[in-house]
Order: sequence, then structure tokens, then C-alpha cells
Amino acid sequence: MTRNAEKELRAKDIRPSYQRKRILEYLWETKSHPTADDIYQKLHPEIPTLSRTTVYNTLRLFEKHNIIQSVVIESNEMRFDGDVSTHGHFKCLDCQKVLDIPVKDKFKFDLKDSIVMETHIYFRGICPACRKERI
Repeated sequence: MTRNAEKELRAKDIRPSYQRKRILEYLWETKSHPTADDIYQKLHPEIPTLSRTTVYNTLRLFEKHNIIQSVVIESNEMRFDGDVSTHGHFKCLDCQKVLDIPVKDKFKFDLKDSIVMETHIYFRGICPACRKERI
């Protein structure tokens, strides 16, 4: 099923401007977990009026409404993911790619009567492609 950015934004009471729709569509299309600057660089040629401020504000708005999630594996770098399902992320220390990692089993933690608002599962290491290059 093809996702519809305009419908998704309207369902969250967000005005579906062209810029917002394209940012969301780009995050759905790419699996590279881009930074805000990556998004700006990719979409600016298509949308010359797009500013970095608009990208940052849109990403914050989308995250607030649980349309996207931020991925912070390194303290100095924030990336974004259009997939808000429960899954982990693996960052390769050689090629710097961030890959999705499926969660096979539910994690069980004794959190008493807490309400969990966020879950982040991050791994850092060497991806299979870079590992092959080392051998």
C-alpha cells in the first residue's frame, strides 16, 4: 500500500504544505537515516525556497506528532527515520551508515508502574560489508 503524506499530515492536524509533504516522503523513501542537512541538500534543488530552518522546524514538528523518530547514536549527530515502528539501529564505525535492525523478541524489563514513552536500541560496530573488506 502506498502511503499518502497529505493524509498522514491531515490526520495529525498538520497543514500539508508542499515542503512538509516532500520532507515526509523523502524520509519514507530513504533508508539512510539522513541528517537535517542531508535532507536540505537533497530537497533544495527541487524546492529552491526551502530553508534549513524550515527543515529543522518540520522535523521537530513531525517528531512531536510521532510521524518520524530521531536517531541519536553519536552525541554530535542527529539523524531521522520515517519508520516509527519498534526497531533498532546499527551504526558502522567504518562507513558511517546507519542500518535498521529488526527486533525479534519483546524486551522484558521490570519498570514497575512506569509508562514508557520512548525506546531506543542502538548498536555500534562494523557492518558485514566493511567486515569483508577487513578480511
